[in-house]
Amino acid sequence: MRIVKEGYPFIAVAALLTLVLGYIWDWRAAVVPAVLTAFFTFFFRSPERNIPADEQLIVSPADGTVMAVEETTEELYLNGPCRKITIFLSVFDVHVNRSPIAGDIKFRQYTCGGFRPAFEKSVGFENERHTIGLTNDRLSVVVTQIAGLLARRIVSWKRLGDRLEKGELYGMIKFGSCTELFVPLDVEVLVAKGDKVVGGETIVGRIVNE
Repeated sequence: MRIVKEGYPFIAVAALLTLVLGYIWDWRAAVVPAVLTAFFTFFFRSPERNIPADEQLIVSPADGTVMAVEETTEELYLNGPCRKITIFLSVFDVHVNRSPIAGDIKFRQYTCGGFRPAFEKSVGFENERHTIGLTNDRLSVVVTQIAGLLARRIVSWKRLGDRLEKGELYGMIKFGSCTELFVPLDVEVLVAKGDKVVGGETIVGRIVNE
C-alpha cells in the first residue's frame, strides 16, 4: 500500500505537532495530533487492486456504497439516455478514483459550485465537480467526481487526451465525496442500491452489445 502525494503535507504537519507537543509540553497534548497523523495516513492510502482483465467488464471508479442506480440523460458527453451509478464515499473509504474502462480521455470539464453533503440527491447538479468522458472501440462512459460538505478539493492527475488503462488511478477527492458513473443503456448493470463496491475491483457492469 502506498500513500498518495497529496497526503504528505497533512501527515507531515500532524506528525511534527505530535513530536513538538510531546517533547516540549506533555505526552497528553500529543494525543490529538498523533490521532490525526494516523487518520491522514489511513485516508490518503492507495492500496493495490486486482483489476479484472476481461475487456467487456466495467469496474467501479471508487470505493464506497452505491446510493442509486437509475436511468437518466447525460448531456455533456454521451448526449443521450443512459444509466447512472452513484457511489457515496465516507471519510473511511479509500478516496482515490480509478478508470472504469480502458480508454482515452476525450472530454474533461471542471465545474465550480457549492459544497452540500455528498449523500444529497442534488449534489451532482449543485456541487463542485470534475467530469471526464472516456472512449474506447467498444463504448463511451462518463465519470464525475463530486465534492461534498468536507471535500473541498478535487484532484486530477490526468489531462485531456491521456490514455487510461482499466483500474488506473486518475484522481481523488479529499475528505468525503460522491462519484457518479454514466454508462450506455446497453450495458448490463451488475450492482444495486446499498451494495459496497471497491474501486478497480468490483464489477459494476458488462458490455452486452457484442
